Amino acid sequence: MSCLSRLDPPSSSTDMALLERYVKMILAAPVYDLAICTPLQAAPALSQRLGNQVLLKREDLQPTFSFKIRGAYNRLAQLDSQQQQRGVITASAGNHAQGVALAAQRLGIKATIVMPATTPELKVSGVRSRGAEAILHGESFPFALAHALSLAQDVGSTFVSPFDDPLVIAGQGTVAMEILRQQQGALDAIFVPVGGGGLIAGIAAYVKYLRPQVRIVGVESEHSNCLQQALAAGKRVILPKVGTFADGVAVAEIGEHGFQICRHHVDQVISVSNDQLCAAIKDIYDDTRSITEPSGALAVAGIKQYVAQNGISGQTLVAIDSGANINFDSLRHVAERAALSSISA
Repeated sequence: MSCLSRLDPPSSSTDMALLERYVKMILAAPVYDLAICTPLQAAPALSQRLGNQVLLKREDLQPTFSFKIRGAYNRLAQLDSQQQQRGVITASAGNHAQGVALAAQRLGIKATIVMPATTPELKVSGVRSRGAEAILHGESFPFALAHALSLAQDVGSTFVSPFDDPLVIAGQGTVAMEILRQQQGALDAIFVPVGGGGLIAGIAAYVKYLRPQVRIVGVESEHSNCLQQALAAGKRVILPKVGTFADGVAVAEIGEHGFQICRHHVDQVISVSNDQLCAAIKDIYDDTRSITEPSGALAVAGIKQYVAQNGISGQTLVAIDSGANINFDSLRHVAERAALSSISA
């Protein structure tokens, strides 16, 4: 459990030009051909307990139960006709995979998705049920990624990065566009789950361009804190090993495009434990009666740690509830760890 604040100097005019380009791409992204505008929902019990207004951005309500549909569709919708005919290949721990599968199905494009062998069956079946080919390879995302890149080169298909692509980042940035429209009053900080960095980069680009006073706080699993490590080193680093409990963010290296934005515009990065994630899943359930996957609960776990460490009160804090693709047989473990975390708190 640790945190790191941004160390880079204020933005240059060149850097602001980069943000402006992303804002224009976000505004033009045709994501609503497939994605929905999700509600920004109050979490009354959690708000009362923490002494702050906590709002949940319910990306778990997307057609694929994750925000990933936004970036996937934005990327596939902008392929040219030859690229569409050759099909697409991607690597994913599951949520981007389902987004690509559904986007490809809607657009009539052949999709092949390489997924880690440890991917929950719910996510694998979600890919196959949408007409895409799922290939299970490697123990974690980095192995699946290497195989997908090699496969794309061999067959000539377009590789669709789950996070390291400007169009994917722009698609995810539409989350921020909705938040600022839905919460035009007080807004102190947005807490964003971080895997490869596509979501937080898109959100940071849009928010820091339009409302720079709003803090952007990344939240990572302590077992895959690649952004935190990169900010500490001043450059992208490759983690020697990643944990897979929060499989949706089990990424060993932050994306290059995303890091260009994050190093200047993410105010702080927090890492949380698996037990904190289990407790956050319960918190979200208590307020919404929805069940979030571990990576989807990162932002709520981060808010709880942030409030406890800084002693803040009376602020308006938004958490991105990013996904709900959790295997049913995992729920017993989550409930047990949440109960133990509550006792030890």
